[in-house]
Order: sequence, then C-alpha cells, then structure tokens
Amino acid sequence: GQVVGLCFLAFLLCNMDRVNMSIAVLPMSQEYGWGPATVGLVQSSFFWGYLLTQVAGGILADRVGGKKVLGAGVLWWSVATTLTPAAAKLGLPWLFAARACMGVGEGVAMPAMNSMVSRWVPKQERSRSLALVYSGMYAGSVAGLGVSPHIMEAFEWPSVFWIFGSLGVGWFVLWQYLAASNPAEDSRITERERQFIQQGTDLGEATVLRIPWGELLSRKEVWAIIVCHFCHNWGTFILLTWMPSYYHDVLGFDLMQSGMYSVLPWITMAISANAGGWLADLLVSKGWDVTTVRKTFQTLGFLGPAFCLSQLSSIQSPMEAVTLMVWSQGLDALSQSGLYSNHQDIAPRYSGVLLGMSNTAGVLAGVLGTAATGYILHHGSWDEVWDVAVVLYLVGTVVWNVFSTGEKIID
Repeated sequence: GQVVGLCFLAFLLCNMDRVNMSIAVLPMSQEYGWGPATVGLVQSSFFWGYLLTQVAGGILADRVGGKKVLGAGVLWWSVATTLTPAAAKLGLPWLFAARACMGVGEGVAMPAMNSMVSRWVPKQERSRSLALVYSGMYAGSVAGLGVSPHIMEAFEWPSVFWIFGSLGVGWFVLWQYLAASNPAEDSRITERERQFIQQGTDLGEATVLRIPWGELLSRKEVWAIIVCHFCHNWGTFILLTWMPSYYHDVLGFDLMQSGMYSVLPWITMAISANAGGWLADLLVSKGWDVTTVRKTFQTLGFLGPAFCLSQLSSIQSPMEAVTLMVWSQGLDALSQSGLYSNHQDIAPRYSGVLLGMSNTAGVLAGVLGTAATGYILHHGSWDEVWDVAVVLYLVGTVVWNVFSTGEKIID
C-alpha cells in the first residue's frame, strides 16, 4: 500500500512539473519575446529527453530495482525543474537542455513504477493499483493547471518552478526512507505478508540479467501492445496539447474558461480509470478470463472516444462539444484496465522493458500527432484532425481484438 501511495505522489508531481510549463510559457514568451514556433519547440523539448529513457529506464528498473531508478528519476527531474528559470535567463539552448533533462528523469518513471508494481502487487489487485497510480498523473494535471496561475499571480512565474521542484526533493527523502524495490528487500513487512505477495505476483526474487529481445519482438501479442499504444496516444496527446486552442478558436471560450473546461476531462479520467480498475479486478477475481477482460475494456477505451470525436463535426453548441470531450476522455481511461495492465499479464518479469518499448511508440504518436495537427489545421479544418484520430482508434480496436492475450506468454 505504501509503495502504491508513494508512486501515486511521484506521478502527481510528474504531471504537475510537466503542465506548469504550458501555463508559465505565457508570461515567459512575453518576457523573452518568443513567437509561436519557439513556444512549440520549448514545449516539445521535454519529449526529446522523454523518448530517450523509456526503454533504458525499464531495463535498469528490472535489473537494479525500481526503488533506485524511480528515486533517481524524481530527484533528477525536480532539480531540472528548479533550474528552469535560470536556464531561461541564459538563453534558449539552455532552456531546451533543462527541459530535455527533465524529460530524461520523467521518462524512467513509468517503466520503473511498472517494474515495482509487478513485484509488489498480487495479480488480483493489479488493475486497481495501476489505475490509482496513473490517476496521480490526471490529478497532477488538474493540480498543475489549477495551482500554477495562482502562484504566478502571487509571486512571479519562476516561483512555480522553484516550489514544484522542491516538493520533489521532499518526496525523495520520504521514498529513501519508506520504499523497497521488492518484498524481499523490505525489512518492515512481516514474513507472512512477504510470502502472500510473492505467491500472488508469480515472480519471487526475480531480478533480470538478460532480456530476451528476440522473443519479445517476435511475439504478435507484444506488437499488439506497441501498435495499440501508438493508436491510443495519438488521440490522447492531441487532446492534451490542443484542447485549450480548440476551446479558444472553435468554441470561442476565453482563457479562464478554456483552462476550466480543460480540467474537466482530467477529473473524469481519474474517476473512470479507478472505477474501471476496480471492476476489472472484480471480474478477474470472479473467474472471468483475463483476456476477455482486457479485450472488453480496451475496446470500450477505443470505440468510446472514436464515437465521441466523430460527433464533434455536427454539434450545435459549445457545451455539447465539452460534454463530448469529457465522455471521450472518460471512456478513454478504461484503457488503464486494458492496454496498460497487459504488460504485466503477458511478461511480468520484463514488464518494465515492455512498457518502455510500447511507451516509446506512444510518445512518438504524441510528437507526430501534435505536429500533424498543426499541419492539418494549416491546410484544413478540425474535422480532419478528429477523423485521423478516429481512424487510428478503429485500427487499434481491430489489432487489439485479433492479436492480444491476457495469458503469460514469456516467462
């Protein structure tokens, strides 16, 4: 429980530190005279670092343990966050470097967390624990988007980076004292708890020495996760990056409204991810086939948003659009009990590496999708943006239902 709670807090900080830039960039671009193209580069420089450490973070976590990797990641990105204002003063290359360094730190968070959860959480509690940890990211977006403007009004924009960064250092101290990479290394739990956890996780003392790349890359079930992660993130990242602009340009909301309505879908996602996680675990413990559960939840997670986004072209009022967005993201969050729980089903021992592989595809979708959206809007309309996302959701649905499994295929 402690481990899951601390992971939740790490993810909360992870997204707070990530979204504060999307708000701070407004006063910063005024102060330093940046144009939209520069702002785009500042926002995306984070992803350059983030892409680099996805797979590496998974390999490290599966080898030396999630505690060291996640702890180092949080400390690293918190320091990078704290240094951001100083870097901005020195000039753009420095700022890009600081943001990329932050990405390097955050890149290891997901795979390291996954590696720890697969060693700590028994199978029948897995979906809900993962849903809780991931909802830390949604909560972080809400907190970051909600708190940043107030801090900036009170104390100038650099303070946001200093305050958020120092929270991470505080977390690190707690983590060093309270967490362990797996039950075998934890001196504060009883022998009975340790055996219960190890029986439930199918892993025992497992540390990983050699990673079976050939076997991982030759399995269609692994490719199903990678392809579907790409399809899923294309839609999600477009909404994450462009939603305020869509609200502003198409629906005519002012900035306060855009901010407020951008927070709503994140709240729905947090609720629905957790509800979905409980339901998925309940069905598995009632004897449902894991494959059926993963396929059902992921199909809802793809077809729900696809339907909602396809309706956006025929809306009558702005509130209808907001409602569709909220439903789209709420259903999308059921993927936490489909795609995102599947790494640990099929290869629990290598779940960190596997998440690193599929998340690399996911981040690529984010970078490409965000760029493609700008390109499409330059030549066409929002309807075409949604069409592309819908097509990818449908492709994902087919691939997932044909190729995925909930059984353990790689020991």
